[in-house]
Amino acid sequence: MLQVHQFTCLADNYGYLLHDSASGETACIDTPDAEAYLREAATKGWSITQIWNTHWHPDHAGGNEAIKAATSCTVIAPAAEADKIAGIDRTVGQGDTVALGAFTATVIDVGGHTNGHIAYNLPEGSMAFVGDAVFALGCGRMFEGTPPQFWASLSRVKALPAQTTLYCAHEYTASNARFALHADPDNAALKAYADEITDKRSRGEWTVPTRLDRELATNPFLRADDPAMQAKWGGGDAVATFAALRAAKDSF
Repeated sequence: MLQVHQFTCLADNYGYLLHDSASGETACIDTPDAEAYLREAATKGWSITQIWNTHWHPDHAGGNEAIKAATSCTVIAPAAEADKIAGIDRTVGQGDTVALGAFTATVIDVGGHTNGHIAYNLPEGSMAFVGDAVFALGCGRMFEGTPPQFWASLSRVKALPAQTTLYCAHEYTASNARFALHADPDNAALKAYADEITDKRSRGEWTVPTRLDRELATNPFLRADDPAMQAKWGGGDAVATFAALRAAKDSF
């Protein structure tokens, strides 16, 4: 059985430990805070055997060396960003697979936030670890990529089974909801979702992970191919609409 242990670290990151109880293997999904990951693994009684990096940013790969030094784990990271990530043992890209015990994750190219950003999809567990590519009601800021690239990446996420649980890396949902309501004010499902988020955050509860089916109905960035969104945001196509939405969010 796959178990996901989620915890907070740094200012607003979520850390994830993915554990296969049959093999005893445990993977760190990114390494924003080495001390927190080592502490949480010890608390669970799990031995870290792998690191799966999604992209090079320090709040995702900064703990690689310390965790590897403490555990002798194997570091797996995006091939397109190998020159920016420490401690790599294996590089992967679109369509490659990685294993945790008997479970297999498929690597998805989700470049856009950074050019080499990848996600790890585990269909047997109906889960995907998407880093900063997709957030609850949002997507990552486009630091390195282009709108066509990022929209192609989001389209690959959209094509996953609708029941897939998306584990994203930050608690940004409240601010994302404010922009989403601005972008898509007539969306009843979004309004209900935003109310739920407000309630959860008022109680200090997490809003992550989220489910793809809910994001498909409410996340404006995933809806850039919707004619109503295109009419509102100036696109005759999804790429132009996505670009308009991303630019608007950057200055919102």
